[in-house]
Amino acid sequence: MTTFVDRVELHVAAGNGGHGCASVHREKFKPLGGPDGGNGGRGGDVILVVDQDVTTLLEYHHSPHRKATNGQPGAGDNREGKNGKDLILPVPDGTVVLDKNGEVLADLVGQGTTFVAGQGGRGGLGNAALASARRKAPGFALLGEPGETRDIVLELKTVADVALVGYPSAGKSSLISVLSAAKPKIADYPFTTLVPNLGVVTAGSTVYTIADVPGLIPGASQGKGLGLEFLRHVERCEVLVHVLDTATLESDRDPVSDLDVIEEELAQYGGLGNRPRVVVLNKIDVPDGKDLADMIRPDLEERGYRVFEVSAVAHLGLKELSYALADIVAKARAAKPVQEATRIVIRPKAVDDAGFTVTAEGENFFRVRGEKPERWIRQTDFNNDEAVGYLADRLNRLGVEDALRKAGAHAGDGIAIGAEDNAVVFDWEPMMAAGAEMLGRRGEDHRLEAPRPATQRRRDRDAARDEADEEYDGFRPF
Repeated sequence: MTTFVDRVELHVAAGNGGHGCASVHREKFKPLGGPDGGNGGRGGDVILVVDQDVTTLLEYHHSPHRKATNGQPGAGDNREGKNGKDLILPVPDGTVVLDKNGEVLADLVGQGTTFVAGQGGRGGLGNAALASARRKAPGFALLGEPGETRDIVLELKTVADVALVGYPSAGKSSLISVLSAAKPKIADYPFTTLVPNLGVVTAGSTVYTIADVPGLIPGASQGKGLGLEFLRHVERCEVLVHVLDTATLESDRDPVSDLDVIEEELAQYGGLGNRPRVVVLNKIDVPDGKDLADMIRPDLEERGYRVFEVSAVAHLGLKELSYALADIVAKARAAKPVQEATRIVIRPKAVDDAGFTVTAEGENFFRVRGEKPERWIRQTDFNNDEAVGYLADRLNRLGVEDALRKAGAHAGDGIAIGAEDNAVVFDWEPMMAAGAEMLGRRGEDHRLEAPRPATQRRRDRDAARDEADEEYDGFRPF
């Protein structure tokens, strides 16, 4: 059964914003109570938070779909809807967030580091918030915005100072068990270690972490064996320690050729060329192992490696190795630039920046893109004529119609607002007038030439009633 997962695909969905409420205050002896519809609540966010107690992505491997709660709709009497609850997802330290194309969105290192993976939708305004001097009793409210949905990839890269690399059964797990308090599984067969093991080592005044990376074999950087799955765990390490088996039972292997193979795999993986290397000749407690270590040590030192002869079983040479690694880690930490507090930079938009663009696409077709127009489209109830008229007023005040004229648009041309996969398309009819003076009864807008059937039936009923009143006024009894 899988107990360690370091790469998952996560499908997150933030909460939708609650709809605004269209309501009129009703109270005895107060016929003109006015609008009192409340605003909708904000949808909950999906937030990734680094938690030191979490060491694997296994939970998201089994449950990859996560959704925050929606905001509640507003209500009459100026009651606002309840905000949706944010969904907090704990992730291990060292988690990298990528999009579907492999672009890095966030690198989460350090306890409490957060990243908003999905932004909750805004709540819609109620008709009380939409009332103005010209539009005293709006018969509509704005819809809540849908929450952001996104497919992301989480990759765990172990945060350690020292990485032990080498062939399977080279003694890496035994070495980390005697250097630290870690208790990895140890056996004499290949690929005993299936997951990276972490241990904490104290050498004098220096405390550092050491990682046991599962064994590498030729072709690991191309996906053979377990190497490709765990090579990412050495990217954050300051020191790479080659653990070489000087008592191998395989006749076609020797420590020097093992070192060359592992170096080749690290070079093909990339990004690790500037890390300091240390060579550990393990298993010198075996007589043949000690003889082989003495034989190859001069050759390794000629290549520029610091070489240590150790025995994890007999606890030989461990103190010298531990202090040497602590010295390298301390120097690497001192060479790092001091982390400065993030400066908050405010970049206000230009005064003449309308926040939208108009692009001609083919003959007699134009597309409008921009944060405000697209948001207003999502918030509009197209079943309400007055809401559509309010949208037309907003677009006109923003300057969309003037921009369309400058782009060469004419009456009857096709206009799309939004992206290709989620756009509202309509035939453009330039506005002759805008404002509440064109509005009729609540929920209607006379600027629309094609009213809804329910609206038309209401108008026919009102006309019939007016005609009946005129006939009654003309009747005079003797």
